[in-house]
Amino acid sequence: MTKAFVVGHPIKHSRSPLIHGYWLKQYGLDGSYERIDVAPVNFGDFLKSFRSQGFAGGNVTIPHKEMAFLSVERRTAQAERVGAVNTLWIEDGVLWGDNTDVAGFMAHLDASLGTGWEQDVETILVLGAGGAARAVVAGLQNRPCKRIFVANRTLSKAEDLVRDLRRGSPVALETAAWEALPRVIPHAQLIVNTTSLGMAGQPPLVLDLSRAPRHAVVADIVYVPLETPLLAAAAAQGLRTVDGLGMLLHQAVPGFKRWFGVTPEVTPELRALILADIEAHR
Repeated sequence: MTKAFVVGHPIKHSRSPLIHGYWLKQYGLDGSYERIDVAPVNFGDFLKSFRSQGFAGGNVTIPHKEMAFLSVERRTAQAERVGAVNTLWIEDGVLWGDNTDVAGFMAHLDASLGTGWEQDVETILVLGAGGAARAVVAGLQNRPCKRIFVANRTLSKAEDLVRDLRRGSPVALETAAWEALPRVIPHAQLIVNTTSLGMAGQPPLVLDLSRAPRHAVVADIVYVPLETPLLAAAAAQGLRTVDGLGMLLHQAVPGFKRWFGVTPEVTPELRALILADIEAHR
C-alpha cells in the first residue's frame, strides 16, 4: 500500500485528506493519505524519518514550506523560482521538492476563464507578497501579459519579491505602494488577492473597483468563505470572478500522480464534496 501525508502545524483544518481520499476511492487504489502535525522544531527530523515510516511522500503546508525548500536534496525549477516547497517525493533514494501552487493557480484560471483568456490581459495586479504571491506571479510570468504590479502593505516585501522574480522574466515586474492602488486598478485587467484579508476571521479586503476595466477579472485565493468580500464587490460591478477553491484542488493533482501513479481529475463532484465540508464547519 502506498502511503502519503500532509504535514503542517496546525493541520486539523486541512482539506487535503478529503481530496486525496476521494481520488483514492474513485480510482480504486490501495493507498492512504493522512494529516501529520509537526512543530517547526521537529520538522527536520520528520523529513529524515518519513521514509522509514513507509511514506512515499506528501504535501507540506504552513509553516513548513520554506524549511522544506531548504531541506530537500533536489528541487524542481519551479520550486527554485518560488523559494518554497509544498510537495515531496522520493526518486532513486533522493528527496525531491516541488511547488505545485504555481500549476494549481494557473490550471484553475484556465478552467474558470477558458483557453486564451490571457490574450486580453496586458496588466495584472497581485496583492500580497508572501509565498502564495510568489507562486501566482511565477505562473503569470509564463503568460503573454506585459506588466505585473505587486502591491503589499509592507512595501519592502513586494520589493523583495520583484527583485527575486524579475531575473529572466519576459514580463515587466513592478511594485505598487498600497496607497497607490486607486491609480493602478483602472489599468489592471486581472486583479489577484493572495493576502489573508477577506478570510473567515480576518478583516475584509476593501478595494474600490468602480474604475476597474469593464472586462477585468478579479481572483481571490481565499476559499473560506468561497465568496469573499472582494469577490462580492467585483460581482456587484459586473466583473468576472474566480474563487480560491480551484487552486486548492488543482495544486493537489501533481502530487497524487507522483505518489500513486494516476493523474486525477478535478471534477464538479470533488468540488461539491469540499464545499459541503466547508459549510459543515462554518
